[in-house]
Amino acid sequence: MVEKVNSGIKMVREEIKNLIKKTVKKTFGIDLAEVEINRPAEQFGDYATNVAMILAQQKGQKAEEVASFLSSRLREELKKGGEGVIKEVMVAGPGFINFFIDEKYFWRELIKILKERKKYGSLEIGKNKKIQVEFISANPTGPLTVGNGRGGPFGDVLANVLGKAGYRTERAYYINDYGGQILALGHSVLKDSEAQYKGEYLEELQRRFRKGDPRIVGEKAARFILEKMIKKTIARLGIKYDKWISEKKLHQKGEVEKVLKVLDKKGLLYEKEGALWFKSSQFGDQRDRVVVKSGAEKAKTYLLGDIALHRYKFEKRKFDKAINIWGADHYGDVPGLQAGVAALGYGGRLEIILLQFVTVLEKGKPLRMSKRKGVFVTMDELLDEVGKDAVRFFFLGRAAETHLVFDLDLAKEQSEKNPVYYVQYAYARICRVLEKAGCLGKLFWLYFYLKRWRPELLTQKSELLLIKQLAKFPEVVEETAKDYQVQRLPQYALELAAAFHRFYDCCRIISAEKELSRARLGLVLATKFILKNTLALMGISTPEKM
Repeated sequence: MVEKVNSGIKMVREEIKNLIKKTVKKTFGIDLAEVEINRPAEQFGDYATNVAMILAQQKGQKAEEVASFLSSRLREELKKGGEGVIKEVMVAGPGFINFFIDEKYFWRELIKILKERKKYGSLEIGKNKKIQVEFISANPTGPLTVGNGRGGPFGDVLANVLGKAGYRTERAYYINDYGGQILALGHSVLKDSEAQYKGEYLEELQRRFRKGDPRIVGEKAARFILEKMIKKTIARLGIKYDKWISEKKLHQKGEVEKVLKVLDKKGLLYEKEGALWFKSSQFGDQRDRVVVKSGAEKAKTYLLGDIALHRYKFEKRKFDKAINIWGADHYGDVPGLQAGVAALGYGGRLEIILLQFVTVLEKGKPLRMSKRKGVFVTMDELLDEVGKDAVRFFFLGRAAETHLVFDLDLAKEQSEKNPVYYVQYAYARICRVLEKAGCLGKLFWLYFYLKRWRPELLTQKSELLLIKQLAKFPEVVEETAKDYQVQRLPQYALELAAAFHRFYDCCRIISAEKELSRARLGLVLATKFILKNTLALMGISTPEKM
């Protein structure tokens, strides 16, 4: 059965917060609205708080003195409360208060992992909520580059995590098949004086579409690029979209015209210099935006189409929230769209994440990228070089706002220096241990279900550190579902792999005394489940042999 927001780690954090609030109220007469709880380095315990530093500033006292006094009061409260999950409270550094959790809690959590397996870490924080994640959405004017492809693993994994957290998720790709870029593609295919795009990929298009109206040629070429290039690359990345939304069809169905009328009815449009402007400055934008250009054609801007798209998402598709993952070059488009969404009454329901640029290094030197000059690194080229798993892991390894440097040589390396290899090797090592265990592994489950398995025998430092890493998994899911920092997953996978390798090096598993051997086999199995769950969220394979 899925827990209501995870009964394990969540309850521990809440117990610590409640203990701090209660003690601070009794000791200082202060009601704390919120208490910050973090995970310190392993030698400093399981959780830490800086509340003593905050109180010291308010009271004009030394943080160390407040921390020492408060920690003694916290210990008194723990004694009054009887047995709980908190074993010890200690002061460290310039006023941090650290909490050590009782091993019994972690042993219980280990049993829970073995019972729930794939379900462990599943949450209900998104229950009955519908969310759409739109990502990549590259113009169908050329193959996917590593720049616009960065959003693929990011969006796919974010959707996986949100699904694990209980949301009904949809992966969407918005096809920009309407407007000037399609006409520019047509001219480029026809190689006329208005050609803009360059690159080898155009040669096949030029053989297929030799003549015709530039716009019609552009539309045909865009369809070919989408179906024969972009979709194939996306499949190679291991991504499956639920919805492909055509900008052209939004125009054909009158959705763009409808949103124009809605904005006009709200009194949010005005004419100036022959163009139609949207009063976006009323909704937090620094300036108003053009939605219909001047000139005989009265062309509608990309912004208007984008506002229509989001009206479609919220009003017709009934999404509670939408997340757009864009390249950093679209930074200037964010305020106008957010203003448009707010004007429609859906303010606060659209999240836009901007991904910084990608540099691919080979032999320490960056490869240049420019689609219009015809010099760029495609996702297919990168996939050919290092494979899906390495691409996804490396692309997920940095925060969205951080420039991503992809080290091609490191990604190819078959050693523990390569983080993908290091994590997958941990999984293969687990499988080898279980294969070697043979009938001992089968007997483990008999003892487990007869409740004769003894996790309390797992008292070695490396054993407890590994169990603690396993118990972090629901917290990783919850925090990522809340702040969208998907780089937390590869970081966690590396930490978990490191904890397992350390345990493997320190403890005999099969050749130990029978009951201890069974206890350790249970820990190996639990690690297998969590590592597989983590890599599944990341869309990365779990080879049993390497």
